[in-house]
This record gives sequence, structure tokens and C-alpha cells, in this order.
Amino acid sequence: MARQEPRKDVVIVGLGWTGSILGMELSQEGLDIVALERGADQDTVPEFKYPDMLDELRYGVRLGLVLKPRNQTLTIRRGPDEVALPFRSFGSFLPGNGVGGAGAHWNGLNWRPQPEELKLRSHVRDNWGEQIIPEGMLLGDYPVSYDELEPFFDRFEHVAGISGQAGNLNGQIIPGGNPFEGRRSRDYPMPALPVTYDARKFAEAAAAMGYHPFKAPSGIASTAYVNPYGMQMGPCTFCGFCERYGCFQYSKSAPQTMILDALRRQPNFSYRTGAEVLRVEKAPDGKTATGVTYWDHAAGEEVFQPADLVILAAYQLFNVHLMLLSGIGQPYDPVTGEGVTGKSYAYQMNGSATLFYRDEVFNPFVGHGSNGMSIDDFGMNQIDFGREGFIGGAYWRSGQTNGQPIRSMPLPRDSAEWGAGWKKAVGDWYGHVMSIGSHGSHMAYRGNHLDLDPTYRDRFGRPLMRMTFNWQENDLRMNQFMRARMAEVVAFMKPDLSQLSFKDLGARYDIRPYQTTHNTGGHIMSENPAEGVVNRYSQVWGMHNVFATGAGNFVQNTQYNPTGLVGGLAYHTADAIRRQYLSNPRPLV
Repeated sequence: MARQEPRKDVVIVGLGWTGSILGMELSQEGLDIVALERGADQDTVPEFKYPDMLDELRYGVRLGLVLKPRNQTLTIRRGPDEVALPFRSFGSFLPGNGVGGAGAHWNGLNWRPQPEELKLRSHVRDNWGEQIIPEGMLLGDYPVSYDELEPFFDRFEHVAGISGQAGNLNGQIIPGGNPFEGRRSRDYPMPALPVTYDARKFAEAAAAMGYHPFKAPSGIASTAYVNPYGMQMGPCTFCGFCERYGCFQYSKSAPQTMILDALRRQPNFSYRTGAEVLRVEKAPDGKTATGVTYWDHAAGEEVFQPADLVILAAYQLFNVHLMLLSGIGQPYDPVTGEGVTGKSYAYQMNGSATLFYRDEVFNPFVGHGSNGMSIDDFGMNQIDFGREGFIGGAYWRSGQTNGQPIRSMPLPRDSAEWGAGWKKAVGDWYGHVMSIGSHGSHMAYRGNHLDLDPTYRDRFGRPLMRMTFNWQENDLRMNQFMRARMAEVVAFMKPDLSQLSFKDLGARYDIRPYQTTHNTGGHIMSENPAEGVVNRYSQVWGMHNVFATGAGNFVQNTQYNPTGLVGGLAYHTADAIRRQYLSNPRPLV
């Protein structure tokens, strides 16, 4: 029999961005809260301290802050004609592990979705008609609008400490910002950071071609800052150790920097590490949760944690897995189209150009994870889907992020891969290279989904989660559109050499190269329980005391990095619990 802990008002599964936000907001209501984190504790000091964290081999290559597949993995296949096999070395995406989650090692790019992206099916229907939606695409509207979420995007940006330049301030277009963004009620909490030479070079070319460059919004401090929780940031020194690293100087927006120290000081909040949640326990009628059962790695035993309110705040993949194991929502069946849990898994569609200049120098050691100039001229609300033959969009960005010699050594494709020829190519081109990236949307499809694997099990005897995923023609067509437009910009910039890297039509998903840690869907938001797992407040349909946060709520993936939408939805959920649920626990829709 599992050991039983004293009852809590709230149990939170996972202590990354959304777990930290919900913990902080609900602790202010005086609730007795415990958070359960599978990994270890980690903070800026001592875990991220200088110079230990600046170890490219340990963190950049061997992924010291990333979940190890031996502890938790999933199986992957590209379609029902393939046998799914376990992911034994994370490559395509890199889930975090430990307190702070993936928020500890992200790059810091923070965007709001465009208003049209939250009502995408309506946007397509009203402008081109639903007949342009490809067969099998599960195009949907979120059950909440941009205007409803705007105060919560603003709240997250001011808690997270985002640097940027408003482009649309209460409907007024502001020079220097993104003219295609949704309206903002106020500017970013910090001004935009300066940019490097490569970013300026790209921006000059883009402006000359009639595009609208602006500085990328960054979860990186441009100045000293104190957030609403009293947490302090110091200005970034452009050290170049952001992605895959914890920030040693309190300059990158992360749960450690922005929330956790304030949360730890709350007397009614506690957390346990090495606590791997195995399942959500249900009441006999299945209509509410009674708490969660977890494995205490230190004690080597199962523990039941009873609670009145259960918040699933783990990484998207593991939220979905836990729901499938716990019987939360009907599992999705891609053959019949019935069911909801595991439905609408989506990812991201990217491409890039690399430009080589023999006589120009780009200092690779000056940069940060979200450095650069962007354009949104090919974003979701700027493309004629009916004319172009696809649904989607992408923003572009140029700006160096690091000079790490193992991971960041771009060379012409015909260069030798080892030996004297490789050394000569490095000598010729290191510091003479810049890049432009296209970061695109990804739609949900009937066949791309998550379910329980019939063969493979984890160390607790539970079925692994199985991912069935492949690229679809619509998104590849969008990617080829970006390739053609980027080729025009590259030609205008006149490099000595250049190379484009975009997935071709017919490309199949490859799990080996890193792409993004932007896994979305699987417990999507919906207007009714027949279409998704959670309602507009991230409350599970049919289990009113269970809420699920994170990118699993995404109906389809936006063109942007997901953290801004994740944070906005988390504050929207916290507000609903505080103002509507606690005084009268019930289904909110």
C-alpha cells in the first residue's frame, strides 16, 4: 500500500513556468500547496554558477539540463505503417528536467500570437471559405480570443521581464516595433536590447526591399529590472550561453530568476523533488480527482498525495502521457476521429539561410539566445492562403546567438568533414558567417497524435507514450514559399557563398537533428468536451477539480515560439481559479 501524505488544498505536477506561476498566484489566496517535481532542485546559485555553467561539452553537447531518456522517454513512428521505437537519444526536441523545467535552458524568445492565430478557422472561413482547408487538417479556433488574453500576456511579460519595442500600442502603430502584432495595452517592461552587426545588415536589406524589420522580443534583460514579485534581473552581457544553459548572471527570464525564490518564501507553499507522478487518482464516480500517486525516488516507494485541486503543469508530452495513463478524457482514435486525449499533436516548421562573406567579420562571441532583428511580413495575417495554396506563416530573424566552437561551426556544404581540409575551412570561414532563420507555424492533422504504446513499458510497468507524427504537404508548401522569398533576400545581400536549408516537398520527419522544443497539442482547449480535453479556462471537461496548463492546450501551433502563449494562458487559468472557482468549486463552462 502506498504511503499517504497529509491532504493539501492544491497539488501541482511539475515546477517549470506554469507550475511556478500557478503556485505563486494560488499561494496568495492562502491555499496549502505542494508541487511535485520529478527531477532535482536547481537554482542560479549554486547549480548555474560561473564558470561551471559555461561548459559547452557538458551542457551544449551532453545536454546536462535535459531529461535523460533512461528516466523517461516515448516511442516514435511516422505513420501506422511503421513500428514505433523508443527515443533513446533526444535530438529533435529537448525536454527539461528538474526545477524550472525547459524554462531553465530556453533561448528567451517570447512572442504573443497574432489575434488571427487564435481564431484561425474563422479567419480562413471568413476570408477564403472552408473549402481551402486540406483534408485531414484539424483546423480550429481557440475558445478564448486575443483581446480576452491581452491582460494576461501583459502580466506574463512583466513577470518574466521581457525586453522589446511595442509595435501596436492600443491600436497606434509605433515606429521601430512589429506593425503586424496585436494591440498592446502598454509597452514591454524593458527596452529592446542592442543587436549585433549581422542583424543590422539583415535589417538594412529587409528595409530596402520594403519589409518592416524590428528587434526581436527577448526574455533577456536589457537593463536592471525588478518584477511584480520583487525578483531582480541584471542586464545581459551577451556571453552567448543561453540555449541549453542556465543563466549565471540573472539576465535570462527563467522560473529561477523570475518566480521561484519569491515562491519559496511563501509559508503555505512547499515542493518535493525526486517525486515522479505516476497517475491522477479519481473519485469512485470518476467526476473528480482525489489527488495523485507518485514515486518517491529517495524512499523507493509509492506515495499518495491527496488534494482538493490537481494542476497538471508538466511538459506537454508528459501531461498528455499522465492523462492517458489516468483515464482523463477519451483517448483519441485517428481512424474514427473520436476521442480527445492525444489529439492534434503539432510541432514547428523551420528553415534557414547561411551567408558567407570573405571580407566581413561577425564576432561570434557576442550574442544571446534571442538576439536579432526580425520581420513579420510573411506572418499568418499577411499571407493570402487562397492564392498561395497553404495555411500558415512564419517570422524571420537574423542575429548570432553564440560562438561555441563545437556546436557553432557553420561551413560551406562542400567542406571536408575532418582533417586538414576541415581545419582549412574553419580558418577560412569562422567569424565570416551569418544566418537568417524562418520560424513557421504547424497545423494539427488527423493522423498526427499521441497514444499509449502497445509494446514498450517504462521502469514502473506503465505503457510508454507513442508519438505518430510526420510532415504534411500544407506545411511543407509553406516552407517552400519561405525558401523562395528568403532566396530573394539572400541574393539582394550579395554574399560570396550562400546555402539554404528548407525541407522539400515529400520530406519525412527525422528525429535526429535538433529542430525545436515546441511540442504542442494533445490536451487541446475547446468549446465543448467532444472536441478537446480542457475548456477555455484550462479546466478538464468532466473533472472540474483538474486543470492542465502548457502547450498541450494549443489547438494548432502558432508561427511563434510558444512561451508567451503558455504564460498568458497560465495567468488566465490562475485568474479563473482565483475569481471564479475557489468560492464555488464547479465546472466553469
